[in-house]
Amino acid sequence: MSAVTAALLGLVAIGAMIHEPVLIPSLAASAAVLHSSPTLPMAQPRSVVVGHLLGAAVGYAVLALSHSSPWAAALAGGATLAATTLARTPHAPACATSVIVVLQTPEPVRFVPLLLGATTVLVLAGIAASRVRGGAPRYPVYWW
Repeated sequence: MSAVTAALLGLVAIGAMIHEPVLIPSLAASAAVLHSSPTLPMAQPRSVVVGHLLGAAVGYAVLALSHSSPWAAALAGGATLAATTLARTPHAPACATSVIVVLQTPEPVRFVPLLLGATTVLVLAGIAASRVRGGAPRYPVYWW
């Protein structure tokens, strides 16, 4: 659990340095998935990074067609599940990313690069944790 905490604290520190929120609830959920189930398909780097980016894209697409509302957020969450399934990048926390995009309407020019960087930090922390913990399963099982 210390690797998860360190990764999340790292995201907070990055956010504090650049004066932007980097830690969002869906990333904390991703950290938990990486830590507790590192061999599952949803924990693999492709699913973590691409899944969240798809979630953001779906969220912004829903916003382009509608306004920010709980109804639109629910639609975005469901559509993200469909998109990640079709792309073979299952990652449940990505559904929450699309909901966050619809409800909080962050500027894509700022949000998407931060999301990409944050998911990369989580994957790197997962790799480091699997190398440090004795007897831990090797992470990642596959990259692509």
